[in-house]
Amino acid sequence: MPVTLHPVDRAAWEADAQARLDLSRIYADAPPERLPASADAFIEEHLGEGGCFLCARFNDRLIGAVAQRDDGEAWWLSHFCIRKPTRRRGVGTRLLTLVGQSAHGAGRPLRAELDQLRMADQVLLVRLGYRLEQRDGFHELHLPEGCQR
Repeated sequence: MPVTLHPVDRAAWEADAQARLDLSRIYADAPPERLPASADAFIEEHLGEGGCFLCARFNDRLIGAVAQRDDGEAWWLSHFCIRKPTRRRGVGTRLLTLVGQSAHGAGRPLRAELDQLRMADQVLLVRLGYRLEQRDGFHELHLPEGCQR
């Protein structure tokens, strides 16, 4: 499955009706305990705070996403979600690899607040070769060798 990385910021959200629809569908598939509000309210709030979504794109459709915020020092990741019909097909693995490569290229470490990394997320990250270092209130996600290319 040839998945590419597609960032969606406020401008892309407003300009691309398909991106709006796809991103809404991605987060509508999220378990309710993963989102602080409805899918559309969560997306609007995150974009309104200056965040963006790093999305997995396949055949001109967004099929997975992770919320990203750049504080000038690191990329903070949260709310990782893959559309139900495409789960267990390597989309999450590919998305996290592409995000890691992009962060490395931007010279930014990856971080996630402790409450944002559920056990299943931690298992996936470790399986992909990330090393998780718990710090004061967050995890530093040390990239695997494959993401540094």
